Amino acid sequence: MRYLHTMVRIRDVDASLRFYCEGLGLREVRRMENAQGRFTLIFLSAPDSPESEIELTYNWPKDGAAAEDYGSARNFGHLAFRVDDIYATCARLQAMGYTINRPPRDGHMAFVRSPDLISVELLQEGHLPAQEPWASMPNTGAW
Repeated sequence: MRYLHTMVRIRDVDASLRFYCEGLGLREVRRMENAQGRFTLIFLSAPDSPESEIELTYNWPKDGAAAEDYGSARNFGHLAFRVDDIYATCARLQAMGYTINRPPRDGHMAFVRSPDLISVELLQEGHLPAQEPWASMPNTGAW
């Protein structure tokens, strides 16, 4: 058996690619547009793990309808990524306007949510000493 990918439904292609590619550093591997089925599949992978992918699925709205509402996405759980510098990753995401829901107070773990409310766990490669402003930053919202 071989792990292939995790599928996440998204509401906005551009917002999701900004989060996953610009914010987290994933790369688009391939894309498939299916006009008959009215959906787009976008496969992403981390530079250090090209064999493991995330499939972003965008279901096209019907003519004149709003994008599908997937709720709070709490039924999914979370995606997890190991990062080289959790503080730099969180600072970059925060500068892009994303809320760090569970800051990396311990220098090891943080949570942020994608534009589609998917929880993303960030885990530090190794362990960094506690650092401000993260060490005293409270949790925000849910993740």
